[in-house]
Amino acid sequence: MGLLVTDDGTIKKLNLTYRGQDSETDVLAFGTNKAQSRFISAPSIPPHLGDVVVSYPRAVAQAEEYGCSVEQELHRLVVHGMLHLLGYDDQSDEEREKMWNKQETILRQFSENAI
Repeated sequence: MGLLVTDDGTIKKLNLTYRGQDSETDVLAFGTNKAQSRFISAPSIPPHLGDVVVSYPRAVAQAEEYGCSVEQELHRLVVHGMLHLLGYDDQSDEEREKMWNKQETILRQFSENAI
C-alpha cells in the first residue's frame, strides 16, 4: 500500500480528477484492481493493495473538532482509507455502520498494543 500525506490543494485536485468532487476531503483511497491492471509482476511479489491519500490540514482541523491528537486522527484516516482498499464502503447507513465499527475495533486494538 502506498501512503501520501499531503495538503488541501493536492487532495482537492485528486478529488476533482477522480471523483468529480471540487472540494477538499480528508482521505481518498485508490484501489488496484489486479484483474484490470496492465502491469505484470512476479508471483513472489506481494500484490499492491492501492494508495491512500490523507490531507494533513483536514487531519489537524478534525483532531481539534473531535478533541483528539493529530496523531490519533491520522491513524483514523489511514485505517479508514485501508478499509476502503479492502472493499468496505460508507455510502449507505448499513455500510457505514459496518465500516466504522471495524475501524473503531482496529483503532482500539492498535492503541491497546502501542508501545
